[in-house]
Amino acid sequence: MSEDKEAQEDELLALASIYDEEEFHRAESAQGGEIQLCLELPPDFKVVVKGETQTEYNVCFLPPLVLNFEIPAEYPSASSPIFTLSCKWMTRAQMSSMCRRLDELWEENQGFVILFTWIQFLKEEALDFLGIQSPLEVTRAGSKAGAERRKADQAATGKSSQLDPRAVLLMDPRADLLPQLLDFDEAQRQRAFDCKVFCCGICFVDKQGSNCLCFKECQHVYCKACMTEYFQIQIRDGNVQCLNCPEPKCNSLATPSQVKQLVDEELFARYDRLLLQSSLDLMADVVYCPRLSCGTAVMVEPDTTMGICSACQYAFCTLCKLGYHGLSHCKINADELRNLKDEYLSATTEGKKFMEQRFGKRVIQKAVEESFSRDWLNENCKCCPRCGTNIQKVDGCNKMTCTSCKRYFCWLCLGVLSKVNPYSHFNNPNSPCYNQLFHGVDLDEEDAFWSDEED
Repeated sequence: MSEDKEAQEDELLALASIYDEEEFHRAESAQGGEIQLCLELPPDFKVVVKGETQTEYNVCFLPPLVLNFEIPAEYPSASSPIFTLSCKWMTRAQMSSMCRRLDELWEENQGFVILFTWIQFLKEEALDFLGIQSPLEVTRAGSKAGAERRKADQAATGKSSQLDPRAVLLMDPRADLLPQLLDFDEAQRQRAFDCKVFCCGICFVDKQGSNCLCFKECQHVYCKACMTEYFQIQIRDGNVQCLNCPEPKCNSLATPSQVKQLVDEELFARYDRLLLQSSLDLMADVVYCPRLSCGTAVMVEPDTTMGICSACQYAFCTLCKLGYHGLSHCKINADELRNLKDEYLSATTEGKKFMEQRFGKRVIQKAVEESFSRDWLNENCKCCPRCGTNIQKVDGCNKMTCTSCKRYFCWLCLGVLSKVNPYSHFNNPNSPCYNQLFHGVDLDEEDAFWSDEED
């Protein structure tokens, strides 16, 4: 074997041992291969999209710079490797500059193997060489800035002396680059996450990241087994708006894609349906047809109380859900009267005026006169620490569940309790309510509670 041939084999074997199969791929039919290089970005590197408004995105990874090479028979003694350089987010002018720099490195080291030197330069020095700093400006397809950039690239293409034919564009300049940058960054972050080990915040067992779920907003990590059980319980109970991080006082929500990974198709279909319904419920211009056999979502015109169902053609009042009654006040039954009292007493000044117009002042006055006084509420009720709903404790232990937002809280200190293990608040020696789960509870009530728990 000639010295050149031996040097080539040694270099290719070294590259295969240093880089994994996704980074380095050796060609089968020729002496050469392809290596994909993710440039080392500085901390807090950002991508900025300029337009009418400027938007910034934090990224840890950018799509790789791809070096394709073929080794001639006279390498490294006399000839340089034949190569092309390609990238999704660099311009041809930038890649042409790097091609010329690779040529210079070969001239400085002629007679020695050069591939590893090239790779180190591209991976570690390319950003500084090109003067690329954070934030990296990206233009959106169809934007004015994108059109101007394409014109500049076309003008540069006309100056053939400035562009190297070995610099290859991997994307159509008219394509939208930003989604590809963000998708690649997310995939690489997930890959790095999967390789790490985390301690689940619920079962306290160390598990590999591939078996864990990380909430996007807060970055709290729990194992998939615990979160699967948690999601299943919440969805079966209809609490699709409560699929948030189990960490106390944390309101980060799981994304639909995360929920889909952990529950079966039937349960996810229920989650998807209830989530859509709850979203429609929050829209001021959407109501549901009150007929039990219909229930179709109905769009309501502004400044009107009449809804007409597009499915069954039923015309109804959007306030009381009875047949449309024009300008007459809405009718209300005894049960609704009691609910009206609570709503009116807790409403703002503007809210009270709206309710008086909706139901009539006489109906409102009747509801308030028949209600308990505010003093009684203050003496016998406490407010949920999350949503402020009045809660009365009739019996049982001091672990309370808000009837409105379903949040667990302590009756004694009004502290929010863990959704996964609410009783830990009373078992922790450092808690102000340690050993006071049944503080103020009669013995008969305590015995009844433990009997229910055992059953």
